Amino acid sequence: MSQNISDTYASQLQQMRTEVLAQLRAQRGGKVGRAESAAEARETASDDWAQADAERDLAFALEERESAELVAIDEALKRIADGSYGLCIDCGVGIATPRLHANPTALRCVACQEKIEHAQGTAPPAGY
Repeated sequence: MSQNISDTYASQLQQMRTEVLAQLRAQRGGKVGRAESAAEARETASDDWAQADAERDLAFALEERESAELVAIDEALKRIADGSYGLCIDCGVGIATPRLHANPTALRCVACQEKIEHAQGTAPPAGY
């Protein structure tokens, strides 16, 4: 992959990283941690504890997803730095440019990703 293309993806990944970090800060209400955020939500919630618990659980799930996304972004940036970005981690073939544009943290080419999803039973229905 050329340096120009790598720089383009690095810029896109840095932007994604900034956005994910902003989302995490917003979910935490600034710089407070999970425990403080949950306690604050419980204190300001109405008497509906079930709703407050559901909202807290949703916030935790979103934070975990965004944390995983942040890890994937950082790993993609490391692959750019070491020159392995854009190569499938399973077969070593170059990942198609449209796939990288759609998902710049992609680890696998479409064929290898489909094999993984099929083995895990998470493949989309035929014709999808």
